[in-house]
Amino acid sequence: MRKNILIPTDFSKNAFNAITYAFELFKEKECNFHIFHSYFLPRSAKGNLLFPEPEPHEYDEAAKASGLSMLRLKDRVNQLPANSNHTIFFEDKYGTLIDLLNEKVTQDNIALIIMGTRGVTNDVKIAYGRNAVNVMENVKGCPTLAVPANFSYKKLNEIVFPTNFKSHFNELEINTFTTLAAQDKAAIKILHIGKEANLNSKQQENRKLLESYFKDLDYSFHWVEKSSVKEAVLTFVDKENSDLIAFVNRKHWFFGSVFSNPLVKSLGVHSTVPVLALHDTRN
Repeated sequence: MRKNILIPTDFSKNAFNAITYAFELFKEKECNFHIFHSYFLPRSAKGNLLFPEPEPHEYDEAAKASGLSMLRLKDRVNQLPANSNHTIFFEDKYGTLIDLLNEKVTQDNIALIIMGTRGVTNDVKIAYGRNAVNVMENVKGCPTLAVPANFSYKKLNEIVFPTNFKSHFNELEINTFTTLAAQDKAAIKILHIGKEANLNSKQQENRKLLESYFKDLDYSFHWVEKSSVKEAVLTFVDKENSDLIAFVNRKHWFFGSVFSNPLVKSLGVHSTVPVLALHDTRN
């Protein structure tokens, strides 16, 4: 069965890098890649009383600019090496990014979103741009893989999976994750901040559930005591030279604890490690 991959683009260098990464990641898999751009005039938002509604010609100009940019991107993508396993679709549409991506995920049975961590603004002072964080937290139908700027694909040898064993796992999304790990025979390092002996009954159940999901994979548990989430995760990734961080984004637990902190910049993790965000079924 062909996998459907959605790749949002703002026509930036970082967005194009995410496209090439996606093609390499699924080089041996039959996939439909949906390269998608949304454009929007903020003054057209409902309830916006501060500015007048855009004129019809402004909508036309926005549509023309988006279409021309998509044609240029299509020409550039078509210059990449051909792969008979891949079918590529290009689409641009008027509307807000999150609404349209949620629509696309449902409409096209999307299994995974792949995008750059930063877009056209490319603010090097922040680890993740606004769009990347918004997609990770608000597009709920599938996981999102965020690829750092200038990151070239390499085989996944080790994946860090930080967890507090409190999440409600989405089996479809976990399956997407395990498929990625299996195709490269990557080792999964399950990282918990705290003592193994301190897990309550619910956490023990979730641990066993994870073991059932990972039963056919190379996985191991790692316990870090007396450390904050941010220090434990980022130090572990840096020390192990891990290739990917995968996590269940439970009520902002991970972003709030890790990626909003200056330690991200000091370790350089934001520029070297892709991140796969899965969803808690309660979010």
